[in-house]
Amino acid sequence: MTEKKTPGSCLCGAAKFEISGGFDAFFLCHCSRCRKNSGSAHGANLFATSATIEWLSGDEAVTSFRLPDTRHERSFCRICGSALPIVQNNGALLVVPAGSLDGPVDIRPTAHICCASRAEWDADLIDVPHMDGLPG
Repeated sequence: MTEKKTPGSCLCGAAKFEISGGFDAFFLCHCSRCRKNSGSAHGANLFATSATIEWLSGDEAVTSFRLPDTRHERSFCRICGSALPIVQNNGALLVVPAGSLDGPVDIRPTAHICCASRAEWDADLIDVPHMDGLPG
């Protein structure tokens, strides 16, 4: 059986990668740190303990930031700022921003986490009108 491979890239296309293997969990994190990272209601990250990443191009454009005295760490493209995968815990954990993947994700979100930190405007969003394209 062939191992599953999922491609991904940053917005500008400088950094391209491929994930080999599957994901263990998919969390939508509402903590203030993940909201700041994403600029949105939550971070959407996939976690894997056995999958691996291969940088196909642009690994020199990838940089990371770790918030001092925390476990909060992220990687991103230094050209366009897109969130990118990062290996953490001395290589034991691969964290992949769901939006960085260019192929289908075969796992549904496992849970919304850190909901006590949820932004006050992030309530009942299902009731907000949905549009298939840009407004106007």
